[in-house]
Amino acid sequence: MTQESFADLFQEKTVTGQQLRPGDKIEAVIADISGENIFLDLGGKSEGILNAAECRNENGELIVSTGDKVTVFFLARRGGELVFTTRVGSGNAGSEELEQAFAAGIPVTGKVTAEIKGGFQVTVAGHRAFCPYSQMGLHRIESADAWLNQELIFKIIEFGKKGRNIILSARAVLEEEREQRKAQLRENLHEGDRVEGTVSSIREFGAFVDLGGADGLIPISELAWGQTERVEDVLSVGQGVAVVVKKIDWAKERISLSLRDTLENPWDRVEEKYAPASVHTGTVSRLTAFGAFIALEAGIDGLLHISKLGAGRRINHPREVLSVGQQVTVKIDSVDKAQQRISLVPEDYVPKAEEDKNWTPPPQDAAPQSMGTFADLLNKARKKK
Repeated sequence: MTQESFADLFQEKTVTGQQLRPGDKIEAVIADISGENIFLDLGGKSEGILNAAECRNENGELIVSTGDKVTVFFLARRGGELVFTTRVGSGNAGSEELEQAFAAGIPVTGKVTAEIKGGFQVTVAGHRAFCPYSQMGLHRIESADAWLNQELIFKIIEFGKKGRNIILSARAVLEEEREQRKAQLRENLHEGDRVEGTVSSIREFGAFVDLGGADGLIPISELAWGQTERVEDVLSVGQGVAVVVKKIDWAKERISLSLRDTLENPWDRVEEKYAPASVHTGTVSRLTAFGAFIALEAGIDGLLHISKLGAGRRINHPREVLSVGQQVTVKIDSVDKAQQRISLVPEDYVPKAEEDKNWTPPPQDAAPQSMGTFADLLNKARKKK
């Protein structure tokens, strides 16, 4: 790394040992890595030390390298060295360091060891602490067992009795991170974008999706092309999902999303699949005063008008001959793709004009004989007397 790039990194704030106080948060550049020590260039002639264990993943592999920029907190001066941390608790720490972390807002690492009344017992650098249920995460979970034996990052929100009464919050850390990601979302998220998120909660009216900084709502009407009765039939909490951003209102912190827009629109192929005069089986989805809506597939409904029902007899409402959920065989009468309308008729429906054209009068000898006039009937009656 050149001297110019170092200068660019630290032009806003150059620190020295005399300026730093425990809890100060700074950005530093990794100058060298040796064994379990990471040496930090603080600008000028100052150098700090960071425990390499704090920068390893679950497999023990370092996730940083020389030249990387890291955010660290100043802990203390030990034997002439400036000691930094990304968080307290990766090793053993005294109550004094934990008190400094509390005062300075330095995050601490803790392991959830047990569920106790009102929350969880957490071990931080050999010290026992407590985290209430409400401070464990941004969203409520169904089972508390999901937290047990998990190593999480916390903030100390209370420190009393010389470290014998420590109360933690993982939620505070997550909210800080969320605010940072929200600022990035404000700059990068636009209407029409296709993004990925995780379903955070489900309501009767839709599903909330965590976009990594803000939650967006998929209304139930935007879950699928067809009618959806229950959100749970489509999504579940924790499920990853791709969505399209429909509308953003940062003033009200509302983001409207659509899952349906990521799926193929069935109306794109409606003309080839539902040609006039073709016969299909559908399900009665809705009854109205003017007819019955028949679901041919998810997102495709056709209208069977009341005038086409009744098999020739007049009916007052479709419910007289049909019921919701009933399967029926219908014939396509017409398709209007632009208006997304399909007109249906019963499979055996014959238009009245066709009936009149095909009507054949009865043969002449089959006609009933006339009984004569009313006067003739009276004369016949007199003769009989």
